[in-house]
Amino acid sequence: MKFSINRASFVKALNIVQRAISSKTTIPILTGLKIDVSPNHILLTGSNADISIQTTISGDNPDNDLTISDTGSIVLPARFFGKIVKKLPGNELSIEVGDNFQTNINSGNSDFTINGLDANGYPHLPEVNTDNTVDLPAEIFKEVIGQTVIAVSKQESRPILTGVHFTLNQNQLVAVATDSHRLSQRKVDLPKEDDGEYDVVIPGDSLKELSHMLDGEKEQIKMNLSENQVMFNFGVTRFYSRLLEGNYPDTSRLIPNSSVTKVQFSAAYLLAAVERASLLSHESRNNVIKLSIKPNDKVVTITGNSPDVGKVEEDLDPKKVEGEELEISFNPDYMKEALRAFGQIDVEVGFTSALRPFTIVPTDEQEEFIQLITPVRTF
Repeated sequence: MKFSINRASFVKALNIVQRAISSKTTIPILTGLKIDVSPNHILLTGSNADISIQTTISGDNPDNDLTISDTGSIVLPARFFGKIVKKLPGNELSIEVGDNFQTNINSGNSDFTINGLDANGYPHLPEVNTDNTVDLPAEIFKEVIGQTVIAVSKQESRPILTGVHFTLNQNQLVAVATDSHRLSQRKVDLPKEDDGEYDVVIPGDSLKELSHMLDGEKEQIKMNLSENQVMFNFGVTRFYSRLLEGNYPDTSRLIPNSSVTKVQFSAAYLLAAVERASLLSHESRNNVIKLSIKPNDKVVTITGNSPDVGKVEEDLDPKKVEGEELEISFNPDYMKEALRAFGQIDVEVGFTSALRPFTIVPTDEQEEFIQLITPVRTF
């Protein structure tokens, strides 16, 4: 195996697949980077058994300046190899594999030799059926991930809740996550009729990693499913993730259909107020802030209290308030994460009672996005 390539192009591809490589894996060869060299392209693969990433460096792209002398495959220790390649002095990188998988890395006046491994020992990536494909704009899918993954559970006691539940039916994609204290649900209408019906749970950690990779991606992302794997295809990159096994709880019954008290704010305005109130609540053992609503007086007050430090009270300026008087306490961290997911738009917070979960939705009803937060009993 022997090739030369523009070093910057190789480093860019290397950075992508290294996201999937971990030094903590129980399968030693997975600490390595797999390089497959074909007559006209190079395929880089990284995996930690939970997620796998493949990206292609094409010889057809003149920016890559790729010259392939001999084809073949090798697995190189990712940590050392990555550091070496990124610190080499020249613009061109040459890699040649000799006897016993000894690999020579050359750039400028610098010459490294490191020990590689036989690529035949690298686990095969899962076969994923590409017949049924769900197409989504990458920007929209990144937004869906950002809005739902905040509510996945961090507790392994119920593994199914550590993922986001995706269902597709009659060309509507629904993504839901809950940790039993809060819930986030986003619906997206797909542009074309899709015959397939899907019901899968994708680990939250996998989706966070995928989201980072979609930064700046403007094209479509294709989602393909097999029995226990999902593959996302975008640009020259493929991202594989295992699926979580089990039945996700029916969350639709948790979302109230009506509310007795409604308040409208700019999401950014309410977020800033909650952040101020939480400055003191974080010093308290229970980390709770309180919202007092008096619709007849058009008064909404937010209160944070720590017996050891002090108290904060702020009168808010809602854009609209209606319904019954209410006092409700909640975890400010849940509220902050929920509000950040809305960005700069206006939201409506709807309450049914002081002890029932309340909802946060956009005032623009065109966008089907809802956050649900369970209040905290303070008496």
